Amino acid sequence: MPDPLSLEALEQIEAQHLLRNYARLPVAVASGADVWLHTVDGRRILDLLCGLGVTSLGHGHPNVTMAITEQAGTLLHASNLVHLEGPVRLAQRLAESSLGGGVLFQNSGAEANEAAIKLARRHKRGGEIVSLFRGFHGRTMGALSATPQESKQEPFAPLVPGFRAVPPTPEAVHAAVGDGTAAVLLETIQGESGVLPIDPDTLRAAREACDAHGALLIVDEVQSGMGRTGDMWSYEATGVVPDVITVAKALANGLPVGALVTGPHLLDVLQPGDHGSTFAGNPLVAAAAHAVLDVMQAPGFLERVRVAGDRFRAALEAVPGIASVRGRGLMLAAELDADAVGRHGSAGDLALRLVTEHDVWVNAPAPTTLRLLPPLTIGDAEIDEGVARIAAGIAAR
Repeated sequence: MPDPLSLEALEQIEAQHLLRNYARLPVAVASGADVWLHTVDGRRILDLLCGLGVTSLGHGHPNVTMAITEQAGTLLHASNLVHLEGPVRLAQRLAESSLGGGVLFQNSGAEANEAAIKLARRHKRGGEIVSLFRGFHGRTMGALSATPQESKQEPFAPLVPGFRAVPPTPEAVHAAVGDGTAAVLLETIQGESGVLPIDPDTLRAAREACDAHGALLIVDEVQSGMGRTGDMWSYEATGVVPDVITVAKALANGLPVGALVTGPHLLDVLQPGDHGSTFAGNPLVAAAAHAVLDVMQAPGFLERVRVAGDRFRAALEAVPGIASVRGRGLMLAAELDADAVGRHGSAGDLALRLVTEHDVWVNAPAPTTLRLLPPLTIGDAEIDEGVARIAAGIAAR
């Protein structure tokens, strides 16, 4: 095989042939193994972001690799117009692990949220979608309309009508939901805004308001689901059971798949022709997702995520320059103190230095916040190494 292209060569080609919608780091990755990324120039980066919460079993997990390899030699695609055992069994496993109803496969989290919006409108025969300030549900036009962040919405106005955003308080939710509401769409932990947990009273208010007015409660589990918080689904720890969840990111450990999962009472809402996708839930991604679920549903796996999360949190809290740590399981955010921000300019500037100078990858969803979404398989030694590298980066001047 030819030698991999250098970072400079890749940047030259990208400048001519890729649209500029990603602000890429000055890092060119050649391969990955477990919690490590290997660059074309020989560096070894500790991956504490795992592809934005996607490769939750790490890079090159043997179970996933074997499942993909075997399925690739059998059948990649036959369309959703025939019966396929792998996707059907995957739907059964997802439903039985959560809401017990039906599943509609998609290719991403944004698409899963689009499908959820359509389901809610079909169920209510129209109606408004209520979402929460600071929420993030995707960049397609419907999902973007449910994402009340001006910097993301303003360039693409006019948005899809029929969406309303409110503060994440019980009072605001109760006031917004009425007989004309089709659904409340929310995250239990707002990942893209800085790992911000929604108050349990607000979640209960959303459930009560939806029940009172015949609306659906949709919980976006795209980032917080699939074991990320130490439970299979983040809603499980809240005591509030939604009507619908949306799933993606970690479901196939890197292959593109999303899913809408409903309670039994919504199994017959969508009819043939209401929604579809050419590639969604094909045998290849289903095989990978089965392998992921096999690992995550094994005895002790989720308990280990909770223990690892506690270790990570405690270690981060002891780092000079970190004022506080929030989140659950291995979905964490470290809030920088004023001195650390003053030295580095912003959390974004610090995150760039961490990956380029200290070989540890995190990101900055807010000016004073570092976000950590490490592989759920991370060991104690790697946790300690990661915290040491973050501490060294914060301390550097």
